[in-house]
Amino acid sequence: MKNNMLKLEIFNKDETNKKQRPFIVDKAEYPFKSNWFEKEGISMHYIDEGEGVPIVLTHGNPDWSFLNRNIIKELSKEARVIAYDLPGFGFSDTPKNFGFTPQEHVEWISALLFDHLKLDKFMIVVQDWGGPTGLSVATSNPDKVIGVVISNTWAWKAEGKLEGFSMQMSSKEMENKILEENFFVTGIMRGSINKKSSSNKAIMDAYEMPFPTKESRIGTAVFPQQITIATDWLVDLESKLHTLKDKQVEFIFGLKDVAVASQDIQDKWRSIFPNAPVQLLSDAGHFTQEDSPKSFVFSLRRILKNMNVKK
Repeated sequence: MKNNMLKLEIFNKDETNKKQRPFIVDKAEYPFKSNWFEKEGISMHYIDEGEGVPIVLTHGNPDWSFLNRNIIKELSKEARVIAYDLPGFGFSDTPKNFGFTPQEHVEWISALLFDHLKLDKFMIVVQDWGGPTGLSVATSNPDKVIGVVISNTWAWKAEGKLEGFSMQMSSKEMENKILEENFFVTGIMRGSINKKSSSNKAIMDAYEMPFPTKESRIGTAVFPQQITIATDWLVDLESKLHTLKDKQVEFIFGLKDVAVASQDIQDKWRSIFPNAPVQLLSDAGHFTQEDSPKSFVFSLRRILKNMNVKK
């Protein structure tokens, strides 16, 4: 892995753009060419594949657009699939003095989708911190939203095991473990995804390589702390979820995840969107895009089909 990290690569859709990827990933797993959104001297990386209805794939902690690779491969044959890397994650640069708060991430996502890509209508897939950040963008622009796929996430004040997880990760001991050992990837994520993926070197290298240094891991330590620190912002977000009630919404819950796929959280989501179809995945954990990409393809195809019927 160290040799990979020393190599840089240019693999861009725009061949005149000489921006380099900061590390090399396996092209069988992640065959896509890169796109870059430049803002204030910082480059935000994104994948933009296929044509048709835009589908925006979010991500949370500690992953990047690589998490969505198998959804992109399948759906880019029939839609335009956009998958970004948050600032400080994946191939994206880290802005100076960046606090890694969800509010800051939302500013970057909004700038990419609306200022740069000029999206007028889109579907969005949210999971983990992609939930609060992606739904913040969606509820601020409900007229642009066609449909939403929600998986293993929340959008309100954290309670129960989710709050407990945040408090545990906020301890000095765990913060040091995350910063010194890349523990959010090597411990938490590796232990949460399916064994076929976790035992695949190419896949685990791709998740580890964005965070080679203590400084590069700050975002992975801040996100779990923000689960409770950002309570006021999350409460405000919850008050806006009603703006999406007339949209096509689908749920996918990986049931091995006790923090954000508990029965309480499932019930709360279903109370907000009572007519939404639900897929319950008994063999999937928190990182549902890694464990069951076919479930997302199924939901997104159903939304696309329903959209075409209504035309």
